[in-house]
Amino acid sequence: MTKPMRREDRRLDDAAALALLKRGEYGILSTLDGNNRPYGIPVNYVVMDEQIFFHCATEGRKLENITSNKGVSFCVVGKTELIPEKFATRYESVVVSGDADVIEDEVSRNKALRALVAKYAPDHIAAGDVYIDKLMAKTAVVRVSIDHLVGKTRK
Repeated sequence: MTKPMRREDRRLDDAAALALLKRGEYGILSTLDGNNRPYGIPVNYVVMDEQIFFHCATEGRKLENITSNKGVSFCVVGKTELIPEKFATRYESVVVSGDADVIEDEVSRNKALRALVAKYAPDHIAAGDVYIDKLMAKTAVVRVSIDHLVGKTRK
């Protein structure tokens, strides 16, 4: 269950929120550990099939937290501009909530990793393919479902 947005006048429509999510450079993944302690970490990511994908090491805090609690939040901030004289900020942001799963299927993992290379290193696709093949065994790929998405802006 989600709470209503306090400033509905600043809500982005779903298409604009999804577009911001797709073009973001990085997002903050927030998880909970087994003791319900929060952990937020920036990650590079890509959106495919209206799901978020990122890669990480095959062990570590992110994966431990996802294993104990699949529920996550993912936040992307787009353009920002301080307005000092108004004690305000122009901004655009999107917050996603959903469940995270480690992808085991090799084909899906490859597809996500190649999409990450295409997003972040589009001029280096061939080198990216070699890099992926070399490090595949040391790389986990995580998929985050987009169960709820809300975008907000101040212009």
